[in-house]
Amino acid sequence: MIIGLDVGGTHADVVLLGKKGLIREVKVPTDPANLFDTVLTCLDEITEGIKPSDIHRIVLSTTLTTNAIIQRQTAPVGMIVAGGPGLDPEFFRTNKDYYPVTGSIDHRGREIEPIDPEQIKKISCRMAKAGIRNVGVISKFSIRNPEHEIQIARLLDPSFEKIFMGHHVSGYLNFPRRIATTYLNAAVYPIHKNFFNAVKKSLEKKGLNVPIHVLKADGGTMNFDASMDFSGQTILSGPAASVMGSIAFAPDTEESLVLDIGGTTTDMAILIGHVPLLNPLGINLGPYKTLIRSLETHSIGIGGDSAVAVKNGRLTIGPERLGKPVAFDGPAPTPSDALLVLGMMKNGDRDKAAGGLEDIARQLGLAIEDTAMEIFDLACRTILKEAGAMIENINSKPVYTIHDLLEGHTVKPKKMLVLGGPALHFAKHFEKISDYEVGVVPRWKVANAIGAALARTTCEVTLFADTQQGIAAAPEENFYDSVTRSFSKKDAIRQACSLLEKKAMQIGSHAEDLEIEVIEDMEFNMIRGFTTTGKNIRVKVQVKPGLIHGYDPVAGMLLEDM
Repeated sequence: MIIGLDVGGTHADVVLLGKKGLIREVKVPTDPANLFDTVLTCLDEITEGIKPSDIHRIVLSTTLTTNAIIQRQTAPVGMIVAGGPGLDPEFFRTNKDYYPVTGSIDHRGREIEPIDPEQIKKISCRMAKAGIRNVGVISKFSIRNPEHEIQIARLLDPSFEKIFMGHHVSGYLNFPRRIATTYLNAAVYPIHKNFFNAVKKSLEKKGLNVPIHVLKADGGTMNFDASMDFSGQTILSGPAASVMGSIAFAPDTEESLVLDIGGTTTDMAILIGHVPLLNPLGINLGPYKTLIRSLETHSIGIGGDSAVAVKNGRLTIGPERLGKPVAFDGPAPTPSDALLVLGMMKNGDRDKAAGGLEDIARQLGLAIEDTAMEIFDLACRTILKEAGAMIENINSKPVYTIHDLLEGHTVKPKKMLVLGGPALHFAKHFEKISDYEVGVVPRWKVANAIGAALARTTCEVTLFADTQQGIAAAPEENFYDSVTRSFSKKDAIRQACSLLEKKAMQIGSHAEDLEIEVIEDMEFNMIRGFTTTGKNIRVKVQVKPGLIHGYDPVAGMLLEDM
């Protein structure tokens, strides 16, 4: 059996799955001040009466790292950045303790200027005195040659808890994004470590000594130990869970708009058949542009518990969530209160909900039920408007799926898949006021947790070869090898696939889930005069995202279960 757990801003959803389908589902209110207790409550309820030996996998999806960044509650981090000629690293400053240093590597991995050891030691002493525990180290072109990052890390005081090096972040060349990504990995590391260590210890006390996996922003998972080096990859894992929970129920060939309507936000994404769109370069989160690979998702501050008000004579919804709906003794009216007044929702005190809408109704000059309908209709139309803007933005740039680039493709979804607590009610109104054919994802209230539970472990490997210099390297994987002039693109793909298989197994995959595919392969001749002096080769391979082996039929059983 598998446990899938998705911690949202309003509720934490947890499911227990077996090979015959959904065994149990639980929904627990999220306590933002104590997410640890929220998770433990979920696990206590979902495992009641279950033998620990019957559970062999747990997958967690959490808003913890995302919230810490947005709320600026991350730990202090020291950043050492070696840029070399070109743009001053100061343009990419991420935080207070940020130190540009001498030393540079060129685009082919050759040293142009050495590191100054004394400069590094002085900075190390200064950071240690400031109480900094974690450090990020970045050198421009480190994915061609990480030697400067390795040298700097060795020169730092051994009292630092963890040092994050930029060449481990991604195989893509993008210096500013590499700086931001390394910083975020270091900044959220203490929060991520404390949370998952506590969860792991509690599970062990319950006799649940099983592998813990974490859902990543790209819709795949990694095991707990691997996540310690890549804490930033858990950012936006919540929207990824929504996408994974809907994939199995999308049309085979048509494009679909996916909407997960929660209490605090609505998360949206696009599927082309059963394949999600991908943001291949990386997440943008507040001021940080990163290299954290993610599904192409968009979140807006409208949900069932968003605050409703009248401002300058106009009805507004969100983006704030001030607490529970008035029907549950909350401080402000919400769309959930409107649904109760309209008789669409049954769980809650309708009289309290109606009382909460009285002031809104007075300001609008409407009856209570008409006010409730106005609120509900505005929520639906605002979500549709934002979805249209997301689609327009997607179509303004090259369209990537998790498998490849769709050259010249224009996204025009006609099908909508809705999940989340109020999905059933919203779906009917979406179909009424739009041109979409609207469907509700089976088990819509906990579909995100089901998506997390069934997600396969994914990863990617980028390998670069320069036959003129006689080197092949995948710095992310600490791989370096000598090659001859005859080294080809086929050889590079073969080597990259071997590295990928090893990496996937180390972060929690199983052999039966290793569906490997090539997602990038480029080869350029290097010319001097009129003679070819060598080849520049770059390949990228990945474990294909999808469902874990043996649980594919679960989706079909859930569909039959509706």
